[in-house]
Amino acid sequence: MTSPRWPRIGYGGDYNPEQWPREVWDEDIRLMTEAGVDLVTVGVFSWARLEPRPGEYDTEWLDDVLDRLHAAGISVDLATATASPPPWLSRAHPESLPVTADGTTLWPGGRQAYCPSSPVFRERAAALTRMMAERYGSHPAVVLWHVSNEIGCHNALCYCDVSAAAFRDWLRARYGTLEALNDAWGTAFWSQHYAEWDEVLPPRSAPAFPNPTQQLDFRRFSSDELLGVYRNERAVLDEVCPDVPVTTNFMVMAHTKEMDYFSWADDLDVVSNDHYLEAARPENHRELAFSSDLVRGVARGEPWILMEQSSSAVNWQPRNVAKRPGELLRVSLSHVARGADAVLFFQWRASRAGAEKYHSALLPHAGTDSRLWREVVELGAVLRSVGEVAGSGADNRVAVLYDWNAWWACELDSHPSVDVRYRAMAEAVHAGLSDLGVGIDVVHPDHDLESYDVVVVPTLYLVGDGLAERLEALARRGAQVLVTYFSGIVDEHDHVRLGGYPGAFRDLLGVRATEFTPLLEAQEVRLGSGATGTVWAEDLEATDAEVLDHFTDGPVPGGPALTRRAVGDGHAWYLATFLDADPLRDLLARVVDAAGVARAEEPHPGVEVVRRVAEDGRRWAFVLNHRDEPATVAVSGHDLVTGADVTDVSLPAGGVAVVRE
Repeated sequence: MTSPRWPRIGYGGDYNPEQWPREVWDEDIRLMTEAGVDLVTVGVFSWARLEPRPGEYDTEWLDDVLDRLHAAGISVDLATATASPPPWLSRAHPESLPVTADGTTLWPGGRQAYCPSSPVFRERAAALTRMMAERYGSHPAVVLWHVSNEIGCHNALCYCDVSAAAFRDWLRARYGTLEALNDAWGTAFWSQHYAEWDEVLPPRSAPAFPNPTQQLDFRRFSSDELLGVYRNERAVLDEVCPDVPVTTNFMVMAHTKEMDYFSWADDLDVVSNDHYLEAARPENHRELAFSSDLVRGVARGEPWILMEQSSSAVNWQPRNVAKRPGELLRVSLSHVARGADAVLFFQWRASRAGAEKYHSALLPHAGTDSRLWREVVELGAVLRSVGEVAGSGADNRVAVLYDWNAWWACELDSHPSVDVRYRAMAEAVHAGLSDLGVGIDVVHPDHDLESYDVVVVPTLYLVGDGLAERLEALARRGAQVLVTYFSGIVDEHDHVRLGGYPGAFRDLLGVRATEFTPLLEAQEVRLGSGATGTVWAEDLEATDAEVLDHFTDGPVPGGPALTRRAVGDGHAWYLATFLDADPLRDLLARVVDAAGVARAEEPHPGVEVVRRVAEDGRRWAFVLNHRDEPATVAVSGHDLVTGADVTDVSLPAGGVAVVRE
């Protein structure tokens, strides 16, 4: 099966006609046409409407909606409608409800009130999926299947007895014997040795810190169980209508860590992602950029679908800030610049009732006489004008390594410092490289790294065997490898790699630390170069490396803070603290220059230049000005947004350009 391809950038969003009387539907389709909408997701939360009682289906309304959309030339991403089970399911089967670590049952009344391991839930979800597939699998409007919705968003970790039994089955498959499990979990500590499989439980609330490897394996199990929810429905779709591609929407965002999407990606015909800006986060466009580059990495460089974003404010943050004029266009093009071949939203028409009634939509409460609606129409026109970039990819020479297993392990309890946050260094590195005008791929450590001349390894706490040797081989042929603190410390079981830190990377880097010396909250440490570090320091010696910078105060004054080891034609660098933005960008510039990777002569903080490249060699530069002042960037060609030829791109505050170079 192949992934869908459009000769354009798709535009639209979730359409929930069941929330509205039929007389509204004609207006919906008329306004979709006016806005340029050509792809909508239908049926996501309609299980209770489609199956009001077990085995009784009401599909007449959905038949009508799909026929109307097809007549208007609007394609449909049809949901299996299983995202949130109807009340009758949990009433008949309360054992299907999710349970928290402290034993609290989560009841219906919100959404996704199901245990991912529940056989009853999976059976009923498969039955509904079969009905949908048999009825609509050949409908001419349906171009894509949408399994469930944001799987794991509110029920990723379930600790009920059903989950406990499934966890034990998963552990048997992983370890084979109790002896192997006891060894992996280090159960000799705190008298945790297991003599029978039935003694093994999820890491429920305990009097003291739960076993760290038990916690890590439960994260792995839970991600696999959620993937099983997807596979359960996907199997039905493949059987009934194998020619229609299948996706589900990921949630690659700063606050979503429960699903290992690298391990999910091969099960999707096209990767889809939902992304929402965090209003309280300064320069939140940087987190968007990192997340979108990560989505492209999950998709192995293939184009992907932005399945959801907000046209303006959301409803679920403490303070829900509206997008400012021009931000909708700029944010949308930032996703397109990084590989999105469709720009969709939650949702088409803002709801009158329910928990998300204050979540913005393409058609706001104020209607078409509003700034937001005019920007929605403008976005549709711009996406049509840049449609030629669809299907193109990237040819970046810089990679940042990222792994959900390392994230889970890095942020377990009982660690040297709660201030070590896994994504923090990765996002800081990505931001610094972006300011240098360098294209970045965010990829898994197991992916092929041979095409990269710079590989950055930020806070990769958990590392499998073999990565250090692969990185050394890259350096020997001329690549630059930069590793940051708290990397390579443990193996896949969260067992410390003995002999001194940074464990797996000690020989590659030519350094050895005997003790971590993390900084106190808000404490700073100075370096000989004048740079300031926070969060981390360590008692480090350079065993086979050149010291480029050192600590002048703090816990280890005089100790190395930045080192470099010559490895063949390349180098392996080590950074032992969290640098402020400017010195970190300066360091990255040195690394990039040493690799011969082209970058902007002058950094442009707040102005992104991101390129997409087609197989035939055509190149497009997306220039996005996130600043409150004008900017000029040396990019020449034909601007698809304005239709003008340019030699330098001059943008107003918040302006955008897409230049065919």
